[in-house]
Amino acid sequence: MTEYGRGQEGSEPWHPQDPYYGDGGWEGQQGHVGHQAAYGGQPQHYPQQPQQQSEYGDWGTGQQGDYGQAQQQYPQQYDQQQYDPNQNCDQQQYAPQQHQQQYDNNAWGTGTHTHVPYTDPSDPYGQQVAAYGTGEQPDYYGTPDAYPPPEPPSRRRTEPEPQRADWDPGPDQGEHAFFAGGDDDEDDAEDTDDEGGRGDRRGRGGKKPKKRRSGCACLVVLLVFGGGVGGVGYFGYQFYKDRFASAPDYAGDGTSATVPISVPKGAGGAEIGRLLKDADVVKSVDAFVSAFTQNKDAGKIQAGSYLLNKQMSGESAVELMLDPKSQNNLIVTEGERNTAVYAKIDKRLDLDKGTTAKVAKQKYKEFGLPDWALGHSDLKDPLEGFLYPSAYAASKGQKPEAVLKEMVARANDTYEELGLEKKAEGLGLDGPWELLTVASLAQAEGTSHDDFRKMAEVVYNRLKPGNPQTYGSLEFDSTYNYVKNQSKIDLTIAELKQYNNPYNTYYVKGLPPGPIDNPGAEALKGALNPTKQGWYYFISLDGKTSKFTKTLAEHDKLVQRFNASRNED
Repeated sequence: MTEYGRGQEGSEPWHPQDPYYGDGGWEGQQGHVGHQAAYGGQPQHYPQQPQQQSEYGDWGTGQQGDYGQAQQQYPQQYDQQQYDPNQNCDQQQYAPQQHQQQYDNNAWGTGTHTHVPYTDPSDPYGQQVAAYGTGEQPDYYGTPDAYPPPEPPSRRRTEPEPQRADWDPGPDQGEHAFFAGGDDDEDDAEDTDDEGGRGDRRGRGGKKPKKRRSGCACLVVLLVFGGGVGGVGYFGYQFYKDRFASAPDYAGDGTSATVPISVPKGAGGAEIGRLLKDADVVKSVDAFVSAFTQNKDAGKIQAGSYLLNKQMSGESAVELMLDPKSQNNLIVTEGERNTAVYAKIDKRLDLDKGTTAKVAKQKYKEFGLPDWALGHSDLKDPLEGFLYPSAYAASKGQKPEAVLKEMVARANDTYEELGLEKKAEGLGLDGPWELLTVASLAQAEGTSHDDFRKMAEVVYNRLKPGNPQTYGSLEFDSTYNYVKNQSKIDLTIAELKQYNNPYNTYYVKGLPPGPIDNPGAEALKGALNPTKQGWYYFISLDGKTSKFTKTLAEHDKLVQRFNASRNED
């Protein structure tokens, strides 16, 4: 062994990177003051020495013998050791057992007690192959680059903590963890470590390492915060404008430029305002709606076409729409035949004469006719009765198909609302098609709305095959005029009965193949709810009202009266 306890100077200071770092003594643990020796379980003493001295070196002075130096030869070392004269140099006494030990060939002497060589597995020095005293063991502490020898725990000192500056060291040396750019996941992992691991990471200064977060986190926070503030500000401004600021509006009656506006059925102030804004008639929807709500007559604005100026104030637009001069609608009157409607459409759309009639004949199935209106034979015009009387927005640039489709749609809505399909059978008719034909006859022969119910009764009474007046013949002049596309009243009986045509009710019994005009709502209602007073005949003496009678004799008297009035004129 080395010169333990001789007061010799030790190796260089111990370094943590020493390959033998961690040797805590011959028991594989760090020695402490008062720790019991490993040999025999009892402390060892030199009997003649006043102080207790460790046989492994002077741990109290921080000095220890050299390990494995070339000059250390254990067979010779025992003789070279110089102790105090008062001490026994030939043997070491172990109080209280007084055992003698020698250093020889890895054994503890040749005294009375021979000790088994110590080969503690935890001791890196005890398991070396090289034997002490051979001079072949490498010197780990005697060279200039050697590691410092171990020190006892009581002598070990922690490295001093670096001095902390009172000033801001800058972004590279101590900036705030949040802006430093670290990883949040690592921060979370550190927070979950146990106490021991946390202590290891804190290092010798006992300080927890600073957390570093990504700078992107700061950017995200700023963007989210800025977006939220901007959104609140924007919607707040919009709320303020909607509630307190006046709506943008033009001034005056507008420019000389005009534009047609088509208002659909059921449109309210807001929808009309959007149409006007899109056509640059008004500057904003709110401006028109405000003027619309403040005008007590605004509810009179109906669906149809209006010719308005561009860039008008909301108030001026409302007033002009209430003026009949602005209305630019195509009007289909009650009882008007399709031939007349086609001519109006051609004129309004600036089309060649006959264009709309040709389109109607070729494409009538594409305009939305109901199933019960299709498949009838001998029809002059399949669309007759479906160009519903009303006002329609039609202007140059539109196609006739669009106008016709809108008219048919209006008729379908009205007929469904009135229940033609459901009520036809209860009136003794073969479906809604015949009911529509009856209404068209009442519309053609009646002179006022008060006549329609009585006129419908005349039709129903004459259709009865066994009736004593006409025996199933209608004999309406209007059916003959329809097929001739005329409106005459001076017709002879001979002329009427000689013309062979399905629509001529003087020649054919029963109803004509289909409607002969486009009946209005009052004529339809009259056909649905006829009177029941027994009327068979009618005549108009003044062209404004009709006289109804139940017998042919009563009717002939009125005819003579009518002819006499005409001769006087």
